[in-house]
Amino acid sequence: MAEIFVLLVFPTLMAFAAASDLITMTIPNRLSLALVAGFGVLAILGGMGAEAILLHVAAGGIVLAVTFGMFALGWIGGGDAKLAAATALWLGFDTLPDYLVTATIAGGFLTLGILVLRGLPAPPFVYRWAWLSRILDPKSGVPYGIALAAAALVVYPQSDIWAAALAR
Repeated sequence: MAEIFVLLVFPTLMAFAAASDLITMTIPNRLSLALVAGFGVLAILGGMGAEAILLHVAAGGIVLAVTFGMFALGWIGGGDAKLAAATALWLGFDTLPDYLVTATIAGGFLTLGILVLRGLPAPPFVYRWAWLSRILDPKSGVPYGIALAAAALVVYPQSDIWAAALAR
C-alpha cells in the first residue's frame, strides 16, 4: 500500500500544483495541506522511524521559515512558500539541496521564457483565454509553482521515501 501511495500521491499533487499555478496563478492552501497530510499517512503506512520523521519535519520547517521571509520581502508568493515547504517535508534533507538548485534553475528558465513571450506580439486568439492573458501580462507575476513542482518531480525518485518504497 505504501508503494502505491509513494508512486501516486506526491506526483499527482505536484502536477495539480503546477496546473493550478499555470491556470489561476494560485496554489490552493488545501493542496499544501494535502501534501502535509499525505506525508503523515505515508510515515504511518511506510513505518518511518521517529528520527526520520523529525528530520523530514525539520527540513520542511526550515524551508517554510526561509520562504516565509522571501514572501514577506515580496520575492515569492505565499502559495510558492507553502508548496516549497511541503515539498521539503517529503524530500527531507538528503535531496533538499538538489531540489533547491533544480527549482532555481527551472524557475530561471521559466521566468526568462515568460519574459521572452511577453516581449513578442501575441495573436488575438490568445486573449480569449484568461490564464494565457494573465501570463502574458507584464504586470502579472510568474507562476513559479510550475518550476517548484517540476523540480520536485525530477528530484523525487532520488529521495529516501522513494527508495524505501521500492525496496519493499
